[in-house]
Amino acid sequence: MENDRQKAMKGIMIKMSLLMGVTLSFFLSLTGLLASGHFTVPGFIVSFLASTVISLVIGFLIPVKKLGDKAAGKMKRGFGRACVESLVSDLIYTPVITLCMTGLAYMKIEGDKPPYIMMFLKSLGLSMVVGFVLIMIFMPLYLKLLLKGKMPGGRPGGPGGPEGGPEDRTI
Repeated sequence: MENDRQKAMKGIMIKMSLLMGVTLSFFLSLTGLLASGHFTVPGFIVSFLASTVISLVIGFLIPVKKLGDKAAGKMKRGFGRACVESLVSDLIYTPVITLCMTGLAYMKIEGDKPPYIMMFLKSLGLSMVVGFVLIMIFMPLYLKLLLKGKMPGGRPGGPGGPEGGPEDRTI
């Protein structure tokens, strides 16, 4: 029974990495291009694809869930814990994605280029806020969707059960 539960949890974490990676990539690419004032469809597609690859690599290499759980320690489920978990995830994904996306944008600038560090810091500030909000919104939604009736040994009304329970992350 425990082995089935571990397999199910691993599958859920893989799906969660995919969903969150694509979601963050989409919105952060859109935000970066709109904030720069140079939105083009080809630019968005390149940014989105590059960002998606980066976020998927991060999601598969770094145990974001374990790090978030460790940072939250023994906090009870609720808004405070959700904020800590979201912040950890945001600190892992957003700076790397922003660094790469700012680098792509910087290479495309012709003529007088502003200092790269200024472009990066401005973009990072905006991206950290947007990333945090996105993670706060989408992580619990995706987790609820993925856990719905999928965990072997889950009990009705409990974590992994069809109805969810008080231990499930809610905001």
